[in-house]
Amino acid sequence: MIAKEEIPQYRIVPAFVDNSAHWAKELSYAVRLGNEFKGKTHITFETTQGPRSVSTTVWSVTDNYLQLKGGMNIPLNSIIEVHF
Repeated sequence: MIAKEEIPQYRIVPAFVDNSAHWAKELSYAVRLGNEFKGKTHITFETTQGPRSVSTTVWSVTDNYLQLKGGMNIPLNSIIEVHF
């Protein structure tokens, strides 16, 4: 588990399996959870140093990225797991 502020220190790479379409649907719930209820989502993503996890508020989801508070983006194709 890393802090959200540590994400820029890592080089995010695509996961072994690209589940972008699946995560885009799942993360629409995370956006509502974060914006309406201030709830956090636990996200595991792939980096060059291995998988990293962060627990944070999801602000928005685009076709290719998950946007977090503070303007940080995580590519959908790098996401391994999502827990609410």
